[in-house]
Amino acid sequence: MNTPFDGVPTPQRYWAIATVALTISLSVLDGAIANVALPVIARDLNASPASSIWVVNAYQLAITVSLLALASLGDQFGYRRVYQTGLAVFSLTSLFCALSHSLPMLTLARAAQGFGAAGIMSVNTALIRVIYPRKHLARGMALNALIVALSSAAGPTVAAGILAVAPWQYLFAINLPVGIVAFAIGIKALPANPVPSVGRFDVPSAILNALTFGALIICIDGFGHEGNRMPLLLLLLFALAVGFVFVRRQMTLSAPLLPLDLLRIPVFALSIATSMCSFCAQMLAMVALPFYLQETLGRSASITGLLLTPWPLAIMVVAPVAGRLVERNYSPGLLGGVGLSVFALGLLLLASLPAGPGNLDIAWRMGVCGIGFGFFQSPNNFAMLSAAPPNRSGGASGMLGTARLLGQTSGASLVALMFGLFPASGTRYSLLLAAVFALGAAGVSCLRLGRRASGSGDVHPAPDLR
Repeated sequence: MNTPFDGVPTPQRYWAIATVALTISLSVLDGAIANVALPVIARDLNASPASSIWVVNAYQLAITVSLLALASLGDQFGYRRVYQTGLAVFSLTSLFCALSHSLPMLTLARAAQGFGAAGIMSVNTALIRVIYPRKHLARGMALNALIVALSSAAGPTVAAGILAVAPWQYLFAINLPVGIVAFAIGIKALPANPVPSVGRFDVPSAILNALTFGALIICIDGFGHEGNRMPLLLLLLFALAVGFVFVRRQMTLSAPLLPLDLLRIPVFALSIATSMCSFCAQMLAMVALPFYLQETLGRSASITGLLLTPWPLAIMVVAPVAGRLVERNYSPGLLGGVGLSVFALGLLLLASLPAGPGNLDIAWRMGVCGIGFGFFQSPNNFAMLSAAPPNRSGGASGMLGTARLLGQTSGASLVALMFGLFPASGTRYSLLLAAVFALGAAGVSCLRLGRRASGSGDVHPAPDLR
């Protein structure tokens, strides 16, 4: 009989939290600083703006196609192993990014870096579940949301500071020493999986997963831009055909790579749907607003970064409060519904900005969005992870990451579509559409009100679909 496991003891817990904080900060900061530095990189490597976008796309695509597979490996071989391997790959390939002297070389290095980042992201929330005692799991989720928000807020400032004194290569090189420190701490501090895994890793499923989600992401991104639609339609048909085979295969497995069995748990399925809709709304706003601030209002890039900052700063303040409310038995469905309603209100306020608004007019509306998003994020993640059986935490973590990526990719593509349909007011319509998604997510979140996620991990095994 297995000894009950309920988090790791202190001070090991604090060192484990420090490892997770350093590592997730690296992956979040890297995405933010790469976006800021893209024009500089394009000029230095004599690349066009359109082709330089692959520095970002290659990283994102690598994460998408490997996230679920690495989460499954975490369930099989240990979250610590996958996490530490991902961190090592991420750190080493950051050096390759810094040494790149051409766009193809940098793009390949960024793709390899994306696989390392996927190793980190795929089991991040699963590790949090192992590190924290059940009664403090919501607090752990809130701290993770706070770290992500802080890293997002600091990204543009860190990038601007480094670029002011050094070439763009240092944006990537700085990951190596920080990664080495986090890896060294994690060797001793990160715990092993306390619950035996079920099933075996299925290589054909991993290949089908990569083909399905890779093709789907390319299609979603392509439909948001002008161009020949026929290749995209053919690729979409390919994605649907491969996806059909992929799903059918998952129904025969006791621990599927795509956790369809977990989606039979109502709280889990509703939490995933809430996450996808909310991150779609977030990306619609965060991609559209910089164009409005810079091209319509004439704000500089640095002022734009400052005006966007109240959003993550508000999440930093609100996320710990939301975590404590969950600990006091407030329903995650209720907190998510209220938070996403406030988020939708903030988006509508931004969409109704007067002509020629002042910086304060913009900043406080950003803060409203951040308050709403902060109340949603950590309770939603808590509900999702708590609903999954403990030995499927990796699959649940990977599913959450995949839902977030699909939502963000869809949101970015919808911005391009809105700008194509409404050239003069693309930002306003993007914000209105974001508010619709946020309200839809609020409604889905409220459907969980009668379905309690205890966070105890005492969940019935997921239904077998065979």
